[in-house]
Amino acid sequence: MLWVKSLHIVFVTAWFAGLFYLPRILVNLALEDNAAARTRLLTMARKLYRFMLPLSILALLFGLWLWLGYGIAGAWLHAKLVLVVLLIGYHHACGSLLRKFEQGRNTRSHVWYRWFNEVPVILLLLVVILVVVKPF
Repeated sequence: MLWVKSLHIVFVTAWFAGLFYLPRILVNLALEDNAAARTRLLTMARKLYRFMLPLSILALLFGLWLWLGYGIAGAWLHAKLVLVVLLIGYHHACGSLLRKFEQGRNTRSHVWYRWFNEVPVILLLLVVILVVVKPF
């Protein structure tokens, strides 16, 4: 199970790298007026989003494997699973926002995206506390 746990951590880390960076690209898109720069940022965002999907699936599959191996033990795990569902929703929200930029339908300010960019940091902090401290 240590191999499975190791792979889960690696893929979660890689997925989070995308969850941290993609919203930052969206901040820059909201600020950018230059058409060539916008095209470059959209290309970067599209490629990153496509790259994040298999990472998220692998993170979830190895997490499921751990869950089946260790079982559901403690309320901390239930709370963590709720946060994982929120992370999946955040991932999809990033994709939806990216599509709006691609269609030229963004209605949000760069300030909104800066706040949106903080969500995965908070969720990661909560998940790590739940996994390490197991407060309940």
